[in-house]
Amino acid sequence: MALSTSANFIKYLLFLFNFFFAITGVIIMAVGLTVQGAYHNFRDILDAKFFSIPTFLVVIGSFIFVIAFFGCCGAYKENYCMTLTFSVLLILIFILELAAGISGYVLRNDTRELVSNALNSSMKSYGGENGGDITLIWDEIQVDFDCCGVYNSSDWAHANPTKFNETFLPMTCCRQQTGAVGYVSCPDPNSATLRKTGCIDSFGDFIKAHAVSLGAAGIVLAVIQFFGILFACYLAKQIKLQGISTY
Repeated sequence: MALSTSANFIKYLLFLFNFFFAITGVIIMAVGLTVQGAYHNFRDILDAKFFSIPTFLVVIGSFIFVIAFFGCCGAYKENYCMTLTFSVLLILIFILELAAGISGYVLRNDTRELVSNALNSSMKSYGGENGGDITLIWDEIQVDFDCCGVYNSSDWAHANPTKFNETFLPMTCCRQQTGAVGYVSCPDPNSATLRKTGCIDSFGDFIKAHAVSLGAAGIVLAVIQFFGILFACYLAKQIKLQGISTY
């Protein structure tokens, strides 16, 4: 028995949805990989929470291609089992994406505290024999985000008083002086070339913005896929009611 007009419409709409569904998989993986790349240079100081969510999204994105196959085949063959399998898998992905989105927004709220703890704990290793990676990361942060210390330049003296003081700071706390020749020392705290902004603000905002991107991507795509669940469930119901073969 053939499907009704409305069921046929849903069938072809489900085809179209699966095309966009595959695209969402690419988007999810792209967002996850982009955030991973943005965090990669700071992996030695950032909490593992900042890497788990983007990795989670990359894995979800890869599974979406397999799920889209069930959706296309089930709709094309008007196969109840495959369409039902697609619906169940889609519900699972919906839950996972929603969880990733909520986790991203929760992480956003905890970003300042997590970044502050990470920066404070890593300052002690700056310039040490075994702190090469930490030193490079701190130098990169202070130059790229035009900042010094966690809240201000005095944090260096508090973190490691045997190595730093108010006038002896990492060179990256100072903006490059145009035309400087020979030995250059970091200027006094009142100098215009000293970076006075704490890294918790500029660097913290950078990390927070990517956490928001993870949350937004997960929730928006989950909402879109919710409609796919409705289409798939309706089509599976119509197939079963009208006695279409389940083989």
